[in-house]
Amino acid sequence: MTILQTLIRRSSTSANSTAASLLRLKLQNQYRLSTTFLKAYDDHVQERAQLGIVPKPLDKHQVASVIEELKDGSGSISSEDKATLKDLLTNRVPPGVDEAAYVKASWLTELATGKQSSAEISPKEAVKLLGTMQGGYNVATLIDMLSNSDAELAQEAADALKTTLLVFDGFYDVEKLAHGGNAYAMEVMQSWADAEWFLSRPTVPEEITVTCFKVTGETNTDDLSPAPDAWSRPDIPLHATAMLKNEREGIVPDKPGEVGPVNQIAELLSKGHPLAYVGDVVGTGSSRKSATNSVLWYMGDDIDYVPNLKSGGVCVGGKIAPIFYNTMEDSGALPLEMPVEEMKMGDVITIMPYAGKATKDGKVVSEFSVKSKVLFDEVRAGGRIPLIIGRGITAKARESLGLPETDVFEVPGGSESQAKGYSLAQKMVGKACGVEGILPNTYCEPKMTTVGSQDTTGPMTRDELRSLACLGFSADLVMQSFCHTSAYPKPVDVVTHATLPDFIRTRGGVSLRPGDGIIHSWLNRMLIPDTVGTGGDSHTRFPVGISFPAGSGLVAFAGATGTMPLDMPESVLVRFSGEMQPGVTLRDLVQAIPYYAKEEGLLTVEKANKKNVFSGRILEIEGLPDLKCEQAFELSDASAERSAAGCTIQLNEEPVIEYLQSNIVMLKWMIAEGYGSAQTLERRIARMEQWLENPVLMKADKEAEYAATIEIDLNELKEPILACPNDPDDSKLLSEVAGTNIDEVFIGSCMTNIGHFRAAGKLIQQFQSPLPTKLWVAPPTKMDEAKLIEEGYYSIFGTAGARTEMPGCSLCMGNQARVAPKSTVISTSTRNFPNRLGQGADVFLGSAELAAITAIEGQLPTPEVYQSYMAKVNSDAADTYRYLNFDEITEFVDKANSVEISSEMMDAAKKLQN
Repeated sequence: MTILQTLIRRSSTSANSTAASLLRLKLQNQYRLSTTFLKAYDDHVQERAQLGIVPKPLDKHQVASVIEELKDGSGSISSEDKATLKDLLTNRVPPGVDEAAYVKASWLTELATGKQSSAEISPKEAVKLLGTMQGGYNVATLIDMLSNSDAELAQEAADALKTTLLVFDGFYDVEKLAHGGNAYAMEVMQSWADAEWFLSRPTVPEEITVTCFKVTGETNTDDLSPAPDAWSRPDIPLHATAMLKNEREGIVPDKPGEVGPVNQIAELLSKGHPLAYVGDVVGTGSSRKSATNSVLWYMGDDIDYVPNLKSGGVCVGGKIAPIFYNTMEDSGALPLEMPVEEMKMGDVITIMPYAGKATKDGKVVSEFSVKSKVLFDEVRAGGRIPLIIGRGITAKARESLGLPETDVFEVPGGSESQAKGYSLAQKMVGKACGVEGILPNTYCEPKMTTVGSQDTTGPMTRDELRSLACLGFSADLVMQSFCHTSAYPKPVDVVTHATLPDFIRTRGGVSLRPGDGIIHSWLNRMLIPDTVGTGGDSHTRFPVGISFPAGSGLVAFAGATGTMPLDMPESVLVRFSGEMQPGVTLRDLVQAIPYYAKEEGLLTVEKANKKNVFSGRILEIEGLPDLKCEQAFELSDASAERSAAGCTIQLNEEPVIEYLQSNIVMLKWMIAEGYGSAQTLERRIARMEQWLENPVLMKADKEAEYAATIEIDLNELKEPILACPNDPDDSKLLSEVAGTNIDEVFIGSCMTNIGHFRAAGKLIQQFQSPLPTKLWVAPPTKMDEAKLIEEGYYSIFGTAGARTEMPGCSLCMGNQARVAPKSTVISTSTRNFPNRLGQGADVFLGSAELAAITAIEGQLPTPEVYQSYMAKVNSDAADTYRYLNFDEITEFVDKANSVEISSEMMDAAKKLQN
């Protein structure tokens, strides 16, 4: 059976049957089309069929064409084609506030209210179809229909609203009608109060029989959603064909390096059971919901009336990375951590989720316990986000009707221990929840003060915001960047660059511009100390405050609602002491954390039965209080490679005051330069100024408890530490790998700041001959680039033959330029997973200083050679490691002086501060 036939078979009983029907008819060569639109659509169907995938959802222009042909009363369109057109309108239009949904809802509203008529869709059918659109443009019409004089239509509207969760302020309109005597509105309120929207859905079965799709070792999100294919992420069926496209043990790609094991998956599906993704370590790396989408495309369930998106499914891992676990939760899947050694590719197993067992041929092969029984409610509701929204509606309805709290839902857990003291992270999250602190294992929904989105996940976040019916952000600041695609944009990226900024700004967000640079280098300058945020990039790790990075669905939810669900993790304390030794850099301290954890038996490199004390926990760092905020980010940023849920760094007030004074000038400069939303930037400036009026930072209580404490004596660390190919956890001293020949060197990524490029330039300037390596240089922002050009460093790089890249992510993600296949590389980037920077490349991770010396030497130097070079850097470190303080740069100060903050935004900031 081909994958096309399998997809048809699996889709044939779902609401997404239109694509399956057209594909089946095409395969059988049986149909003739009598409409202009269907003839054009058939070409698209054929084109996608050649790729083995279903058609795209309809866009606004196609929906308009469908409607026009449904309106056609000339008799020239056959009844069969009319039925197909109606089916397309019903099942192939994205819900929420998508532009196509607007066109659909507008016409259905005309039909429901009798302003237009159709032989194909009656007013009652129109109301029913409006009820399938989840929320957004359909809500106002459905609420109005509750007062319709036609009882049948009013009842249909009531039935539709009972299962519509994305009503937002429409709730109060229904409430007003109900208390005003409208029986249909009262029926809706009672249904919401009784949680019928939830109880009408099937429970998680006692037993789930699946066929194992076993991937041994570690599966990172680069494997599931490869960076070079990032352009196709919003097109889930197409992007899913790239999942696991690189050859590895047990995996048979259809076309190695291009198309993943699509036919291998189809063959396993032919056994008659759904597939479960099974792996030793699953989902490490980036916060890509596209990774989850790809898995669920083959292993999940169709969603009625939602084209090209799936929910449900089972994911089993010996260890599941926390962001990936959360994204599976958000998607309505069942993620389960359990031993997987006895599960092989193609095994048929039965999972008993409530009993906590998995059996094969009647024998128990694994046992487990779920983190919380709330997980079963999430699966039943279709995901964590629908559950949260639905629980909120039920609670409000019961309060409005004077009813006690419901007992329908599992209650999120709280900590069973009493607080002896709170860690810094626990205090920050507590503040965001309006309490003193939040202990581990407590469910909470902290306020999201700052939310970030980048361009390879931004189109998916946009789609999620549309599906959430979001027309305005509730989070105080949402920022969009274009750092991952600006340098080498594909046609689809050009469209994103042109359209996404307005989408963000019209909802009150801030949009950067292509070429501005890396998301984190900008977003960090918009932070309020001791607040909580999130971002659709796993390296959204604040140097002040705390961030819990997430997939695009949860990021959209945080932006739309201003809160985010969180099961408060435990914390691991890393405490530095002593003095930094000559030649040792912040990047070496980054790698010292996994190095010391490995030495203490808290971290293993081996993937089977992997130990990782940081996984899913918060990394809290003390002992470096005088770091500049730019330096602190280097440490917090790398907590992503530890699979930590978040990171805090205890700083003194002085570097934070300096940072905010600089950042206020930068944000005012942004307003003067026409960045928007100007009101959002004004409000953020006002909040910064208010913090500076009383600049006090939270500190951890001495009595705070941690899951583990790692002590690192800086006096003992006398040489660089590198991450070895191809695992960020595999840490070794320079002396252990010295002499390794290096082909290419990359200095760039969010792990760098302007000081690193000055240091590299000064080192390279000493070398008069052509470099024996290929050197790549990519500063993090356009401001860094301009300053380095002004100071003459670009001349040094150019003379040395370096390839300078547009400010942005460059090689780091691997979706733009790439190093040569099978080359050996040292990079300052964030992670070195297999094939990330280049196909088959072996990548070491280290400091910019070590990278520059390696570029000169052509190999990893000995510690003695390294120190001889570093003597020059150490001699004028004060000049080298100067950071961009915008309040000291005339160009920025002059522009900032032209901007005044409105009293309205100052008042708004005060309300948020209180």
